[in-house]
Amino acid sequence: MVQRPPAGTIPDAPGSYQFRDAEGRVLYVGKARSLRQRVGNYFQHPDQLHPRTAAMVAAAETVEWIQVRNEVEALLLEFSLIKEHRPRFNVRMVDDKSYPFLAVTVEDRWPRPAVVRGQKRKGVRYFGPYTHAYAIRETLDLLLRTFPVRTCRDHKFAAHERLGRPCLLFHIEKCSGPCVGAITEDAYGELVRELLQFLEGDTDGVVERLEAEMRAAATDLEFERAARLRDRLASVHKAIERQQIVGQRDEDLDVIGIADDELEAAVQVFVVRRGRVVARRGFVLDKVEALSRGELVGVVLEGLYAEEPLQGYPKQVLVPDLPDDPELYEQWLADARGSKVAVRVPRRGERVELLETVTRNATEEFTRHRMRRAADINARSRSLEELARYLDLPAAPLRIECYDNSHLSGTDYVSSMVVFEDGLPAKGQYRKFRLRDVPGNDDFAAMEEVLRRRLGAYVEDRERPVAERGRFQYPPQLLVVDGGKGQLGVAVRVLDEFGLRDDIPVCALAKQFEEVYLPGRADPVRLPRQSDALYLLQRLRDESHRVAISYQRQLRNARMTRSWLDDVAGLGPARRRRLVRELGGVTAVRRATLEELQALSWLPDTVAEAIVERARQPRGRS
Repeated sequence: MVQRPPAGTIPDAPGSYQFRDAEGRVLYVGKARSLRQRVGNYFQHPDQLHPRTAAMVAAAETVEWIQVRNEVEALLLEFSLIKEHRPRFNVRMVDDKSYPFLAVTVEDRWPRPAVVRGQKRKGVRYFGPYTHAYAIRETLDLLLRTFPVRTCRDHKFAAHERLGRPCLLFHIEKCSGPCVGAITEDAYGELVRELLQFLEGDTDGVVERLEAEMRAAATDLEFERAARLRDRLASVHKAIERQQIVGQRDEDLDVIGIADDELEAAVQVFVVRRGRVVARRGFVLDKVEALSRGELVGVVLEGLYAEEPLQGYPKQVLVPDLPDDPELYEQWLADARGSKVAVRVPRRGERVELLETVTRNATEEFTRHRMRRAADINARSRSLEELARYLDLPAAPLRIECYDNSHLSGTDYVSSMVVFEDGLPAKGQYRKFRLRDVPGNDDFAAMEEVLRRRLGAYVEDRERPVAERGRFQYPPQLLVVDGGKGQLGVAVRVLDEFGLRDDIPVCALAKQFEEVYLPGRADPVRLPRQSDALYLLQRLRDESHRVAISYQRQLRNARMTRSWLDDVAGLGPARRRRLVRELGGVTAVRRATLEELQALSWLPDTVAEAIVERARQPRGRS
């Protein structure tokens, strides 16, 4: 248990403090206006502390702090340390689902909109997130009648560019045909600019332009063109109607609704720009530490605005309760935005109704989450307890690792390590191994190599300082190998080699009859067919098999699709993709002359010469 620092050693100044365990791992990160007062509060009698806070103090071995100049710096430092260390006793904020975005590839020569999920990329403008992907697609379909930009992927665009014929979307006036030169780059750029303007919520200019063009066409007796503009205007109005109007045209604000219990909280955020709801976000907070209502709002604000949102910082943030020290958060947001930002609790009028709507959304989502959580936690707890009972484990295995091998006739030999924590896949901790020393088709040798590499890395990590430890620093509480007695014998031999036999339980799961083999037992353990424990082991085995097969196929496909361009010095993957795209294929690159390659401003002359030299070699040579 951590000891109270000597009196007078803790500075009476702003800063961030960190509790660490005996291994040096960060357990908790906090911030304080006065480090002396805040840190001193943790050294009360355990009965006076919240149970989770008392558990953190009992698990900690040391406490340290970093002094900064002011409270805003302390806030930013706290967030960066939490992001770096992911302490187990800090509140964790995760998206309650993977929301879709509307992305526009603005840095492409011919930008295109698309519905995407996942990690953000440079050179792409994102709008959203939205609740449903189909809602984005329906809105985008309406907008294409007014802003006929391409939606096809690069390879399809290049194919039609080579053919000189546009696709169907051009004929139904949902694409302006840049692949066949039917529009200039300047005109296309203007379409993209107006589309971005519309998606940002500035719709008045687009509507006024279409109305003016429609009236001018009618005045000039161009009735067919006037009719097309009328239809486009109708599509724009439909798209505008999909955006919920909640305020005045000049209002930029975020509205935060929260529903919570002692363990978790559901957060919903409505992003309002120019008086319209342009995006919604949802989070679930795991309240690992005890939080007052004001502290909870502060944690939500830190999670939302530590990095600039896609829609930018708002002028005003509406919250159900003020955070502790609201002036601190207003100053922090104002510094980030470059102008004043107000954090307010609405008291009357339309904004109260808007906050109630957002809070109602959060309450409904929290109810659904608790129903899922109750069913999920009960099943997972039951499966882990059953597994401990059937396999005679000292405790329920909260971290389980499973290993499987894959190859094709002895080539591209790989192995996978799949990790389940608390009965759920921890995909960020999966590992894939490309095996080095396996002579042909030898599953035992493959299992021995991968286990020796994994356990050897763990043993080495135990001798290093915590900051220098690698990705294998945590041992499993159950090690599962895919196979029978032979694979189990290999695993036991490797555990004995590293002196880990008494520390890490091990078992093998045989495919044929779903039998579990344990060390020292001649007969396998047969888990009941309908048991949650067997289902958990099957999920582990199937997941490890999927990861191994996927990796083996990836290596095989890379080997089989290797081209002569891979051997050109100075031609990396990004240049290679751009070269093939701009010239129209690998064959076109082979036929290109040195002058044609040197005409590409982004391709160095030395690389162009290397390409020509490599293209002249016979195809069988490497």
